[in-house]
Amino acid sequence: MKGNMSANVFYEKERMDFTQLPIPQPGENEVLIRVKACGICGSDIAYYYGSSPLETTDGKGPLIIGHEICGEVAEVGREVERKGYFKPGDRVTVNPPQPCNVCANCRKTKVNLCEHTRTVGVSVNGGFAEYVKVNYANVFRLPDGVGYEEGAMAEPLACACYGVKNLDVKTGDTVVVIGAGAVGLMMAQLIRIRGAGRVIVTATRDYPLHKALEVGADAVFNTVDPSSGYYTFDIREAVAQINGGMPADKVIVATAAKKAYADAFHVSGKGSTIVFFGLPGEKDIIEVPALETLTGDKTLKFSWLAPFTWDEAIKVLSLGKLKLKPLITHTFSLDRAREGIEFMHSGKKEKIKGMIVL
Repeated sequence: MKGNMSANVFYEKERMDFTQLPIPQPGENEVLIRVKACGICGSDIAYYYGSSPLETTDGKGPLIIGHEICGEVAEVGREVERKGYFKPGDRVTVNPPQPCNVCANCRKTKVNLCEHTRTVGVSVNGGFAEYVKVNYANVFRLPDGVGYEEGAMAEPLACACYGVKNLDVKTGDTVVVIGAGAVGLMMAQLIRIRGAGRVIVTATRDYPLHKALEVGADAVFNTVDPSSGYYTFDIREAVAQINGGMPADKVIVATAAKKAYADAFHVSGKGSTIVFFGLPGEKDIIEVPALETLTGDKTLKFSWLAPFTWDEAIKVLSLGKLKLKPLITHTFSLDRAREGIEFMHSGKKEKIKGMIVL
């Protein structure tokens, strides 16, 4: 496909320009996608404000960011056409990390730890544009009945699936989700689907806690604001009061706030599992109460990306059992991508997920 497209090019801290660029030409193993929706991820905000480097050679732009992509196939490469995998008009979503499949980690099926990954919107051009090209192996058909905005939630949903898989929820477990952003609220729903007896969500603001109740949480607690009707001074005691005097069986931390790390150890019981998911800063430290954790025989796990959970995410989307629309609280046109990032970073309290919609 020839011609130009509109795109947002990120250059450096707080500099992103809306401009015209040539439409990318797909290679023989690539698919050209006409973007319909692209989520604003916390990592996009981190890149924009310079708190995290890109995965380009020098960690800098110019680059089109945006990796939570959903759209329509516009053109396919020669090999993709020959194999019949995709055709123009197909509705699709994208798994951004494109592993090399050759390094030692890939050969051990640890593709999320690939040493040479090229990630759409992080190391190669992404979805804050009218078109993006992606290797066909990273493209998934969108189930019928799933809209483009919900489809753009597939990437964070796949990551949530991996985190919950690591949590290993058993039927009847009492599970605490710390953090009520879009991923935390999807995790709460996935945990319910996996058979948890009680799903409890904690956060530092009331608006996402309202959303947590809307999507099915059994109880919610605000752990910092004494003026909140959901406030609790001691999260362990609050959970015990609704859990037969017992602390949580499982805890998943969907935020990188230092207090959240401490709360995870405090609210978890003996024999419990804690999964850390939220992306910390380079110098952040998790302080482990060593004796209590050791004698409590607790299991600590960490969750990075979404290896081999995309099929699960697509199946969950197709079943329609997750409430995703309530999580998409703000949408922005392509030419307002910079405004969208700045808004999602702002102190505005009533927001969960921002989305660029074309």
